[in-house]
Amino acid sequence: MQCVKLNIRSVLLIILFMFLNGVNQSKSTDTDIVKDSRPDSTPAHSNVVSQNCPSDIECYKLGGQCIRCLFNESCIYGSPINVTCDPPPTVNCTGERTFIRTALCRYCYQTEPWEHSCEYSAKCLSITSPRSYYSTNCTVKSDVLCLGRRTFRKNVPCNWTGGYKWSTALVLSITLGGFGADRFYLGHWQEGIGKLFSFGGLGVWTLIDVILISLHYLGPADGSLYI
Repeated sequence: MQCVKLNIRSVLLIILFMFLNGVNQSKSTDTDIVKDSRPDSTPAHSNVVSQNCPSDIECYKLGGQCIRCLFNESCIYGSPINVTCDPPPTVNCTGERTFIRTALCRYCYQTEPWEHSCEYSAKCLSITSPRSYYSTNCTVKSDVLCLGRRTFRKNVPCNWTGGYKWSTALVLSITLGGFGADRFYLGHWQEGIGKLFSFGGLGVWTLIDVILISLHYLGPADGSLYI
């Protein structure tokens, strides 16, 4: 009986040890995932996307997406600095592979709007007040060097346009507004039919629409901005 008790106790200890070991491994894995997901896990280098990089040109002529640059972490934000750059082994280029570039001390998401391009969406209403924002991917232009990922998320204002001209809408409202031409042009079909059969609400509706369009209160039905 004592042997049986000892065996059971040994089995329980083994199971407890395996359970504790599994918990520790899980914690370390979670920690590694968090560290890897940090946008500045390698803040001293600019991230490189070597796909679609040109070949057989001089290395110093490569764009920022095709080279790796070593930044000084103690640099002053916004100040110009000299950084040492080189292309990764997967990029083919000629001449010296290590060279010096001048850049500003900043992360890519801190670049000015004209220094990066964003993926704009037409699935938002541009005419809301206050202006609505949405999150999208933005990529730094090839001639810009910066710290961190060259593609980042950014909140941008909803300012897309469907091609409707404010001047055209106003002219239609003044000349043919009594027949609903302005409403038809802007995509407000139901209101356009109402104006057509009511002769512009006997002129009252026509006058109101002229004022609304002139003040930009009445815009395209798809929620876009005038051009």
